[in-house]
Amino acid sequence: MNIEKIRLQEDKEWKRHWKKWGPYLTERQWGTVREDYSKNGAAWENVTHEEAKSKAYRWGEEGIAGISDHKQKLCISWGFWNGKDPMIKERLFGLTGPQGNHGEDVKELYYYLDSTPSHSYMKMLYKYPQSEFPYKQLLTENARRTKNDPEFELMDTGVFDQDEYFDIFIEYGKNDIEDIVSKATIHNRSGKEATLWVIPTMWFRKTWFTGHEPFMPTISKLDKNSIKAYHPDSGNFFFSFEGEPELKFCDNETNRQKLYNIPNERAYLKDGINNYLVEGDESAVNPDNKGTKASAIYKITIPAKSHKSVKFRMTHQYIEESSKDCEAILHERKRDADEFYSEIQARVKDEDMRNIQRQAYAGMMWSKQFYYYNVERWLEGDPGRYSPPKERKKGRNNEWRHLHNFDIISMPDKWEYPWYAAWDLAFHCVPLARLDPEFAKSQLVLLLNEWYMHPNGQIPAYEWNFSDVNPPVHAYAVQRVYQIDKKLNGGKGDQEFLERCFHKLMINFTWWVNQKDSDGKNIFEGGFLGLDNISVIDRSHAHHYKGKLEQADATSWMAMFSLNMMRISLDLCEFNKTYQYTAIKFLEHFLYIAGAMNNISGESISLWDDDENFFFDVFHLPGKEPKVMKVKSIVGIIPLFAVESIRLDMFDSLPDFKNRMEFFLKERPKLAALVSSWIQPGFEKRRLFSLLRGHRMKSILNKMLDPNEFLSEYGVRSLSKFHEKKPYTVRINGDALTIKYTPGESDSMMFGGNSNWRGPIWFPINHLIIESLRKFDYYYGGEFSIEYPTGSGNYVTMDLIARELSLRCIKIFLKDKDGNRPVYANHPKFQNDPHFKDHILFYEYFHGDNGRGMGASHQTGWTGLVAEMIHKYYKSRKEPKENAEAIFRI
Repeated sequence: MNIEKIRLQEDKEWKRHWKKWGPYLTERQWGTVREDYSKNGAAWENVTHEEAKSKAYRWGEEGIAGISDHKQKLCISWGFWNGKDPMIKERLFGLTGPQGNHGEDVKELYYYLDSTPSHSYMKMLYKYPQSEFPYKQLLTENARRTKNDPEFELMDTGVFDQDEYFDIFIEYGKNDIEDIVSKATIHNRSGKEATLWVIPTMWFRKTWFTGHEPFMPTISKLDKNSIKAYHPDSGNFFFSFEGEPELKFCDNETNRQKLYNIPNERAYLKDGINNYLVEGDESAVNPDNKGTKASAIYKITIPAKSHKSVKFRMTHQYIEESSKDCEAILHERKRDADEFYSEIQARVKDEDMRNIQRQAYAGMMWSKQFYYYNVERWLEGDPGRYSPPKERKKGRNNEWRHLHNFDIISMPDKWEYPWYAAWDLAFHCVPLARLDPEFAKSQLVLLLNEWYMHPNGQIPAYEWNFSDVNPPVHAYAVQRVYQIDKKLNGGKGDQEFLERCFHKLMINFTWWVNQKDSDGKNIFEGGFLGLDNISVIDRSHAHHYKGKLEQADATSWMAMFSLNMMRISLDLCEFNKTYQYTAIKFLEHFLYIAGAMNNISGESISLWDDDENFFFDVFHLPGKEPKVMKVKSIVGIIPLFAVESIRLDMFDSLPDFKNRMEFFLKERPKLAALVSSWIQPGFEKRRLFSLLRGHRMKSILNKMLDPNEFLSEYGVRSLSKFHEKKPYTVRINGDALTIKYTPGESDSMMFGGNSNWRGPIWFPINHLIIESLRKFDYYYGGEFSIEYPTGSGNYVTMDLIARELSLRCIKIFLKDKDGNRPVYANHPKFQNDPHFKDHILFYEYFHGDNGRGMGASHQTGWTGLVAEMIHKYYKSRKEPKENAEAIFRI
């Protein structure tokens, strides 16, 4: 067992809390719902980027390459100043939702390069221009652009054209649980000498206004290059800095005079160090060298094409000149990280794939965040402070007063989405389980706890609206993580984890049945279900058209949920055969859903269209014929996900389950005929349950694998390319509504316009397509072939198609024959510059035709699934050589 695995085992057994410190600061606390105390819920305007340097936050802290303890009492991050900017660069800049022509967007260049699961070693890169940062240009140019224009990025401003920038590599290494070293290595990439102020900063999160902490923490100077940070709960921490930096102190307190024109109660405020350095205001910092925030200020001049470094060390016990050991500690931790990943990546032979996978894992590790949100306290206000506006008590999240989050949570993107999202988190946990199954399991359990899940059984969606509805993929993730963990644990499954999740998921399943199947007919609504603008209408507000939308995807997700719960029940039968009775319950529910999809409410209306051979939503208007919304989108592919293959020996070991299943299918032959027959044995006598039998499965795959429809060079599109030349238009209550294939950024304002499901490629959907194909192949045993691509005349097994679809997705990041990565499209700097070309950004979604990255640029949350695709790509069963050669020529 390598040393990193030993750390994880010690942490799991509560012997040593190796994960106590980690990258738990967010990258944007301003503009969040938690910090919004406005009466109208205008979170983007309540605290802005400009105001952030002067505002002491209530619910969390932000920083560049920031770390903290798991309760975020003491925080550490790095700041920089090029001598030209109007403020210290101590937080990442970006546009708000209203400011961006495609919604909110970070306008910085930074990369997560490495991290172990225990955060014993971490590394990231921040690129900082030497000229004045173009804040105004980014704001004004994006404001000028329309939805039909691309976003205007930092690279587009020209600040990197002459290589006049700093590459700042930031590393952390743990000598012990609370003995941490950090190093910033600054490379001057320009052809001339350049000066930079490097500012490692530490501060206490402001907790002393809550009424729960009678003693103030303090940070004070010890000597010329060390400080002490004292907290009543945590004790002393000592920081030793290399060299003799200028040590300055202030308090983590809001500059109320500046922000609200209210007299300040304290003299030395959060923006004090900024004002001292940038404005030369010596009165802004405490001459007594103490406070609740401190910085070590280094002014360094770096020759052309050269580099210098800054180091410090934090310890719980005072060690004289402790910074001298920094290099040795970092070297050892880097070696540990390499050893850990060499084992994880043992099967991955391609060097470029190894680089992509390791950076994907790094992004997922860096995207952990301390997330604090007590809705009751947020609505009512803190004791002894001003009360929030009364309008809030009937506003956002007022129905979630029970929710009290105070945890380390995996975030989709710590700048663009610095809050958890239920279905994102489920997908995060699959690749996370390869590195740290305990963390993955804890994340899935977290959202099912009573202080997260609503008493009615709903899982919270995200802070902008906890009552919104995401696809019910939690059970899928629980079952998948259980299986990964079981295999890693030598075949021993974690019964407690699976059982605990299962009972809560039963409550969530009941919520779905009660709330989203309003007529009790097993046809489900759900609203946008995470797919934003997938339809011609805003699916969350179908009632605006005085109608009801019955959704093919919502109903299919529930069929998948039913099979996931059946599968979990069968897995639990290994420990307690009583669970075969819940397996029966969920199997029957799956069959009822299958029946309802073909005969809605007994009216002979089907979500399946025999003319198009595809699934569509159906819109009902009072007194009018139902409208089949013939939009060829992934809504019609999602039924593929409801599939499960089960070995015969499992049936034989559960006689009551087998007998009830045989009886039910005999008594309900019409339902039995709708799903893949359990009677017909597959490979090694396996049985298959699926919404799709032969004809329908082939019809959907025929469209999905057609380059003129869904199949892109880089994965499966979210909307068929068919709609590029033939947009779909429907009239509802006199309004003509149209949807067309849009492979790039959204041209719609639906859901803010910052994401697009009308053509781009999304990793979670492609991941589930690939998983489903493998399940089908598991049943057929490599004996069933499909034409791939459609029209090619080439027939291959579903496993090989799954493998090749994985490769298409992976190719987004891989260098092509010319050395270019499709993710960066036609950006020569990203493609050719040695200081850019091997650093990977994991975007939110990708252009449907050329693979260019779009949306949030650091969404290693679910785009981190590429790491799982690489893992599975090298584990796929070998197919006949002639098939493989044929497919990779296509």
